[in-house]
Amino acid sequence: MNNPLIPRRSFSLTLRSTLLFALIAALVVSSVGFYLYYAMEKEMVRRADYQVTGRVQYFRQLLGSDFPLNQLSHNPGLFENMLGNERDILRFRVTGQEPLINVNPSHILLPTVDPVPAGQAFTLKNVHHLQAEDGTPVRFAAGEVRMKDGQTVEILGAHFLTAETRMLVAFRWEIIASVLLAYALIAGLGYIVIRRGLRPLEKMAQEAAGIHPTSLSTRLSEEKAPRELQQLIRSFNEMLDRLAEGYQRLNQFSADLAHEIRTPIGALMGHCQVALYQTRSTEEYETLLANNMGELERISRMVENILFLARASHARSVLSIAPLSLENETLRVVDYFEGLAEERGIQLRCHGDGVVFADALLFQRALSNLVANAINYGDENSEVEVSVEHQARYSVINVDNAGPAIPADKRDKLFDRFYRADPSRSEGGSSNGLGLAIVHAIMALHHGDVSVHQLPDGKTRFVLAFPNIANSLKPNE
Repeated sequence: MNNPLIPRRSFSLTLRSTLLFALIAALVVSSVGFYLYYAMEKEMVRRADYQVTGRVQYFRQLLGSDFPLNQLSHNPGLFENMLGNERDILRFRVTGQEPLINVNPSHILLPTVDPVPAGQAFTLKNVHHLQAEDGTPVRFAAGEVRMKDGQTVEILGAHFLTAETRMLVAFRWEIIASVLLAYALIAGLGYIVIRRGLRPLEKMAQEAAGIHPTSLSTRLSEEKAPRELQQLIRSFNEMLDRLAEGYQRLNQFSADLAHEIRTPIGALMGHCQVALYQTRSTEEYETLLANNMGELERISRMVENILFLARASHARSVLSIAPLSLENETLRVVDYFEGLAEERGIQLRCHGDGVVFADALLFQRALSNLVANAINYGDENSEVEVSVEHQARYSVINVDNAGPAIPADKRDKLFDRFYRADPSRSEGGSSNGLGLAIVHAIMALHHGDVSVHQLPDGKTRFVLAFPNIANSLKPNE
């Protein structure tokens, strides 16, 4: 049973690559060696077959050229010397009679086979084989020859592959030794080569180990890096760019958050210190409490917005996506801000209809933030227009207002937390720079987009783009 608390031993990439490379090389060398072995064995057997058939054919020609038959039995030693192997077999026999010559030192009993008829040439198919008691392969063949006197003599020749077997055994052991030696050499040399080849990776690891939060500006060097690692280095550097940007934004967010909270807390402390400095009337205490209540409400809204942004990345599972009437939803938001708009002499206009797939509460919050932003930063006695467009893939809600133009270099930062394009215009501290960041988070939850554009007529347009396909907004995707 494996214990998950016990760390598993892992081998280095160099060692694993070396062993795998050596194993593959050994398999290749072994395959080549054994192929050569079996090719050599096959060639030796073929040569032995030619030797047997050639021997029988030689004696067929010898007896067929007026060789006296009675001399066969008088000179058996002559034929024994012609065999060249102390265990080879040679037998001459007149059909239907006892053998005239039977050279069989091993006294092996050969099976009865049909001899090749007289006048018919030998082929390798006429060669038969068996195995001696000691395991030595034996190749034999039989053929007939017609003598001048009309008698038919059967000639049988057999060859023991003794020398060939010994040679194959020695060759087999040489192959095994060669494979083992090759495996050891390839493993050793491969380890050196692979270790040298992985030096750029070790260098990359050393450079990466030196990167910490205080040195996120450091990047891995592509100089002299192999082509296979250059893409990895670029991807790693791009990741560092994103981490550095996120870390910088986090630091900025922390600083902005401390600054934003410090202001109302400082106001509260100042009010209380002034009130405690001397006795106050009931009306003065009530005024103090009212002022403090306003600051506390501001802190509460700020905390609520920060919590919303913190939960936004995990809120997709609780979205309630439904088809919403754009006409009803936009009119509802416009009616809600009618009073605030009248205070600044701003006229609200709304037109367009259709259906959008979104969470109703989040849709209203995103659009409300844009309308409130347009009213707060728009020129007095101007007009704020909410319009609807339908594109191939998106349903678009535009919020236009007439006000100071937003510089191009600041538009991309509008959706950062606590960012204000014009810090001097914060409506007495009611703005905390989180409204547009919340809009951006809501659109990210809906797989949509929010953007800002400067129109040719000088107006500023904020655009909410919601996907038209409801399936693309399903939770947990």
